[in-house]
Amino acid sequence: MSIFPTHWPVEHPDRLQLYSLATPNGVKVGIVLEELGLPYEAHRVDFSKREQFDPGFLTINPNNKIPALIDPNGPGGQPLRIMESGAILHYLATKAGELLPTEPGKANQVLQWMFFQAGSVGPMFGQYGHFSKYAPQDQDHTYAKKRFTDEALRILNVINGRLEGRDWLVDDYSIADIMVAPWIGAFDFYGGPVAEALSDYPNVEAYMKRFNARPAVARGRKVCAR
Repeated sequence: MSIFPTHWPVEHPDRLQLYSLATPNGVKVGIVLEELGLPYEAHRVDFSKREQFDPGFLTINPNNKIPALIDPNGPGGQPLRIMESGAILHYLATKAGELLPTEPGKANQVLQWMFFQAGSVGPMFGQYGHFSKYAPQDQDHTYAKKRFTDEALRILNVINGRLEGRDWLVDDYSIADIMVAPWIGAFDFYGGPVAEALSDYPNVEAYMKRFNARPAVARGRKVCAR
């Protein structure tokens, strides 16, 4: 039996197989694959067709979310299915021996900022985006909009403070930056008061310019684009 979902034909079964969409979470893996130069094959998961509920996809991620990855040559030469963007980035960086410090203290700092993204940046920015962009306009979402706007601004202040005197979140460019920066970039799409306030966070603005100037970032953003 094939380890790959049959809905998406595979041309190169020896390569990493990415199942994703170019959302703030989805682009992370495209970017890290481009940064690391690992051979991969990308498959777009079309939400408009509810492909995230395809039975084959659910064998990779039972939570029906993107991104998801299959490494046909995982540990011990056995196939490995991985869900959750942070777990995927950590696995790929470890596999390639890049974008993750070898010194334990620095490696732990990278993990701290990755968990910060997974626990705070993504959930809060995502809720802000939902209520700013998608919430029905004929309903009163005043409380929710204020709550998530305030929290997004607070988190930006945390990131701005961390970047004082730094180019990247943990010394050298790492998977922590690939976790966090795409979510900051989402405000270009979300708009609203947080997007208008970004100029109040000069360290964040400069950080995003550095991030977006990387050729692999530009390539990675196009992987599984809508």
